[in-house]
Amino acid sequence: MSLSARLWEANADIVAEVLDNAFVRGIADGSLERNLFAGYVAQDAFFLESFARAYASALVRSPDTASLLTFADLLAGVREELGLHASYAAQWDIDMAGVQPAAATLAYTEFLLATASTAGLGVICAAMTPCMRLYAHIGSTLDADAAGPYAQWVQTYADPGFDEVATLLERLLDQHGQDTPAVRAAYRRAMRLELEFFTAAYRG
Repeated sequence: MSLSARLWEANADIVAEVLDNAFVRGIADGSLERNLFAGYVAQDAFFLESFARAYASALVRSPDTASLLTFADLLAGVREELGLHASYAAQWDIDMAGVQPAAATLAYTEFLLATASTAGLGVICAAMTPCMRLYAHIGSTLDADAAGPYAQWVQTYADPGFDEVATLLERLLDQHGQDTPAVRAAYRRAMRLELEFFTAAYRG
């Protein structure tokens, strides 16, 4: 079993908590209040800018051309995702200017940026992989054919193309990471921060 698969399996408890989270369940059945989704989109856009910076740090630390180019592709993917958030902002009349990050958002972004600036490449990949794999898992688990106000969101992360992007990052983790306490701690910390991000979004 690959390192990324072992880490995902070791955090199955948090994955289950995420799928049972009130925010995710509200997305799934369409019952989530509109203002809570709007707040989430604004916070997630703020988060994605830090995620992009972490990718950039990983790109700089890449020891080979193939890894460098893969991180460049992943960084371009964040730009596309930010474009999706901009379209949500236009459709839902969400004010994206001057977003004040919530405590859960800051905890996550500060963790990512600190890891990206101080840790080795394997640990950086471990800190970033849970976001991608968890969203791909949420998308594939929820009903991609369901109608409702959040159908586009579900379909975005259920798309096989998004799963392929998550797999790219997992391959980098397998290549550059080792099964060490630091890697395991970074992966689990990111998983826990993802759960806290959804919980904070539901609380508004």
